[in-house]
Amino acid sequence: MRKSTKIIGWTGAAMAGAMLLFALLGPMLIPHDAYQQTGASFQGPNAEHWLGTNDMGQDILAELAVGARTSLFIGIATAVIATFIGGIIGVLSGYFGGWFETLMLRLIDVVLTLPFLPLMIVIAVYIGPGAFTQIFVITLVMWAGKARQIRAQTLSIKKAGPVLAAKSMGAGHFYLFRKHILPGVFPLFIPQFVAAVNAAILLESSLSFLGMSDPLMKSWGSILYYANNRSAFLTEAWLWWIIPPGVCIVLVVLAFSFIGYYLEEKVNPRLSAYVPSPKRPKQSILLKQELLDEDIVLSINNMTVEYPKKGVFTPVVSGVSLRVHKGEVLGIVGESGSGKTTVASAIIQQLKEPARLSVEGIYFEGKDLQKFNDEEIRSIRGNKIGYIAQAAMNALNPVISVEKQLAEAILAHHKMPAAELNQRIDESLLQVGLDLKWRHAFPHELSGGMRQRVIIAMALINRPEFVIADEPTTGLDVMVQVEILELLQRLQQELNLSMIFISHDLPAVLKITDRLAIMKYGYIVDGGPSAELAESSTHPYTRRLIDAMPLLTQTKRKEVLSK
Repeated sequence: MRKSTKIIGWTGAAMAGAMLLFALLGPMLIPHDAYQQTGASFQGPNAEHWLGTNDMGQDILAELAVGARTSLFIGIATAVIATFIGGIIGVLSGYFGGWFETLMLRLIDVVLTLPFLPLMIVIAVYIGPGAFTQIFVITLVMWAGKARQIRAQTLSIKKAGPVLAAKSMGAGHFYLFRKHILPGVFPLFIPQFVAAVNAAILLESSLSFLGMSDPLMKSWGSILYYANNRSAFLTEAWLWWIIPPGVCIVLVVLAFSFIGYYLEEKVNPRLSAYVPSPKRPKQSILLKQELLDEDIVLSINNMTVEYPKKGVFTPVVSGVSLRVHKGEVLGIVGESGSGKTTVASAIIQQLKEPARLSVEGIYFEGKDLQKFNDEEIRSIRGNKIGYIAQAAMNALNPVISVEKQLAEAILAHHKMPAAELNQRIDESLLQVGLDLKWRHAFPHELSGGMRQRVIIAMALINRPEFVIADEPTTGLDVMVQVEILELLQRLQQELNLSMIFISHDLPAVLKITDRLAIMKYGYIVDGGPSAELAESSTHPYTRRLIDAMPLLTQTKRKEVLSK
């Protein structure tokens, strides 16, 4: 978690703690009774009455302390009840589904559309204004939003792999709730509760200001109500009668907002790992030709990537140096977690925060990508450097047709007349072996292999000279993998593409690459021409990869290694 977030959280906790102490101890320490006349009317702040008095001569500081008890009690009680009701309904409807979920969703929709103030007035007429009325109405309005959010979280956990695996082994509802559902959902209750306290205090103050509270009960909102109705604004009394309760409301809301901000990041790993990406400084693109041959398209010198782990940055890629020549295919092979995709992300300057990159230079066509500003690096991605993602369905927008996604890839970099745009889309689809009838299809209407072909078309539609293929056959069956590999091999040869091909499938890499880099634990442990490395490498890790190839005969093995 970031240090700034901790400071914000502790600041909010200190402010809330101070206000709670004021509510608990204030009425006992302040020498005046909030309900008794202890001074002259409209008396300004003085040594006896630190915040002055109201029109009835009552001490305003004493009123604030008693009002703090009422406002905080209503806020916290309402938050507890609303979060509990919303949480129970959200979890049960998300888990069980069926008619119960349908009924609860319709009820939630109705509650969310209820007009708040007219409802409060009607209920107050029947049961009378007071703390109970305020708690009841605020809870009635607030629980529905909590239920909807917690239901969504329950649905995501219910469909997660561990829950499905437990179900397949015969786990019952009680076991699933105890081991999976509640531990996954409960962290969401904490920020929901804090946000509910915040909203309830604001709503209580608003209702009291409108006169919907018990006239004999003091709260911050009722203090404002009486100040407004008893000519505080017509005298100087507004300075000590209206501003203090307003400041108290603001401080409490701010305190719980800070606490909610801290807790939301605390319970959400994605938020806790987030660090704002620093903006690239605007500077001219510097040409870096030294140490580079004319036929080298990409050069990486001594790259290290680190991620924080328990407050200490730990390298996941260490000292990686690579060269890719024009028209060459470099294969990067290694087991999952070896750093292959991290290297690819670093090349296109798209590492996920809070990664820390240290590199002597990433030169593309003689220009150091580290020197590019945001706009310049954006013009490179998808235009001069094509990227083929490993999860085709995740890379495609499920609600946008193939045609529109291909058009978007072009229009992000080039302005093009409609006729030329349509022609380019048709050419790209035919180039990857897709019939034009699939142009208007949506991703869910395509098979896995067809979706992967669309991703390849998107990577090549701007006619880049360099392509990064990040495990392009992952998740596909064997026959489709062969088709995609043959397609990439054909396109690479026809278009004379320079390419980095990332995979943990050594036979696939040997089929398409000219040179290999073997990665393990973030290091390049072996490298060289593909056929030569596969045939004669003595590195134990490389040899284990080669020996693990499931071939029936040694003759067949030699045929594969020689390709």
